[in-house]
Parts: sequence; structure tokens; C-alpha cells
Amino acid sequence: MPHAVRPRRLLTLATGNWLARGYLAVVAAAIGFFLWAVCLSPDPGFAGIWPLMATAPLSIVAITVSGPMAGGWPSLVTFTAGTALAGLCNAVLLGRLARALRR
Repeated sequence: MPHAVRPRRLLTLATGNWLARGYLAVVAAAIGFFLWAVCLSPDPGFAGIWPLMATAPLSIVAITVSGPMAGGWPSLVTFTAGTALAGLCNAVLLGRLARALRR
């Protein structure tokens, strides 16, 4: 049973305070803008910069794994999932920091 408690505990750290929730909202907006620009806009330009900057430094792994965006949908999904996971990890770290500072 301890294996079921641990993910819930990590998600509570990621969403348990206003700092982490606000950060997740910024990450969601950056990823949403990126997906809009890549899928619906005629010229996405440098839209991938916003989710990368919002989720740095862990997002460097996402851009390394996804490779060039000219590959199409698999690299788009990998980049989006990687930056979302990096944002979630950063939110957990922010939640732990906020909890430590509150004590």
C-alpha cells in the first residue's frame, strides 16, 4: 500500500499551495500557447521557447529527447509531454520549498 500513497503525496506537494498552483498555471499557459502556435498558426516561429523557459532547467531533457521539430507528431508529443513532466517536477520542488519555508 505505500506505493499508492507516494504518488498522491507528490501530487499534493505540486498542488497543495498557491505558489505551486500558480507555477502550474504559467506552465499550462505556455504549453497551450505552444500547441496553438504549432498546430493552428501558419508560422509558429519560436513558440517552443516559452514552455522551455517556464520549465527550465528540467526541460533541457525534453528538448534533447524530442530532437528537431521537423519530425512531425512524435517529436511534438514528446516535447509537450516532456515539458509538462518537467513543469510538474518543478512544481513538486516548489511545493517542498514552500512547505520547508512555512515551518
